[in-house]
Amino acid sequence: MKKTLIITLEFPPQVGGIATYVEQMAGEFDADKVIVYAPKNNLAKVFDKNQKYKIYRKNPFFLLIWPHWLKLLWQVFWICRKEKIEIILIHHALPVGYVGLFIKKICKIPYIIFSHGTDLLFATRNKWKINRLRQVCLKAEQVIFNSESLQNRALRFLPEIKNRSLVLYPCPNKLFFEQPLNQEVKLLKNLLALDGKKVALSVSRFDEGKGLTHMVRLIPQILKKVPNFVWVVVGSGPKQNRLFEEVQKNFLQNVVRFMGQVPHEELRKYYYAADLFILLTHPDEGREEGLGLVFLEASAVGLPIIAGRSGGVEEAVLHTQTGLVVDVYQDLTVVSAIDKLMNDTEYARLLGKQAQERVRQDFQWSHQLAKLDKWLEISENINFKA
Repeated sequence: MKKTLIITLEFPPQVGGIATYVEQMAGEFDADKVIVYAPKNNLAKVFDKNQKYKIYRKNPFFLLIWPHWLKLLWQVFWICRKEKIEIILIHHALPVGYVGLFIKKICKIPYIIFSHGTDLLFATRNKWKINRLRQVCLKAEQVIFNSESLQNRALRFLPEIKNRSLVLYPCPNKLFFEQPLNQEVKLLKNLLALDGKKVALSVSRFDEGKGLTHMVRLIPQILKKVPNFVWVVVGSGPKQNRLFEEVQKNFLQNVVRFMGQVPHEELRKYYYAADLFILLTHPDEGREEGLGLVFLEASAVGLPIIAGRSGGVEEAVLHTQTGLVVDVYQDLTVVSAIDKLMNDTEYARLLGKQAQERVRQDFQWSHQLAKLDKWLEISENINFKA
């Protein structure tokens, strides 16, 4: 495998889909051949110590000097020289892509761009940014998207990169396929008073486009169909206070369990304590879901899923095959879907089983990372599984 530098602005212990995507990808590579650059984090010391590969933690941007990313450029240049880097994997097309462009000119080190959605929205806000994005992508060896939906959105702005773009799906950690100790799940259920309840789980950043406040407004209708319904919510974010206010306004404190941020390695027991995974994703001011790693994690556990139609969600959840994909703004449809999967246990079990089988077959890191072999020469280091 070539000596590889991964540059990311989101990485554990930060919680989120992009952070998990990058961390799990890095963990699949030869630990002696991969270096990760990530922002400083006050909680990173313990996490970094437990990783087999080297991690550089730095503050990437100048506060008062423009362009801000010049600081990152110098840091990456130094790492490339010190570590004898042969190729760079860049997560976030802009502004980090600028760094790849200049390092390629200065050091002749090729780079690959990974886009996850939010960076694409930022990079297509005006013609100037689109031109910069075009320049970065055309100089990259490959431009990689986490879903076909995101790839198609990018090609509307940059049709000339079609032949150098591909999709590399995120994959759930293999631990999600393994049931945790019954005692762990039982302890969690006792802690949250879930015995005898029908439990729906959401794992998400509390932000626009996730449908969390919409879900709160639907709960009174859901309770008429599923009287013992409980909603467990894992995550945090900018809309947290608004969500809390909605719960209080609707007197739902006994129905909703807010768990805050949960380390990714502890998430598994929450999935196994649930009967249904639900996230009412929806388009919001041009933003759409890239794919949704949480849907794949729920599938790996064998949970039936209800997902809101947005971006690449329909690639993660196949309607009526591995879950139900709904229009978030059709309240009766959403409530009926929840009623169906909570009360028709045979149908719910079938969807969960089919979801798990699909993820086992199509969403394995060894299969996805094989797409990078041309540039990274990783085939000798990764155990490709059938």
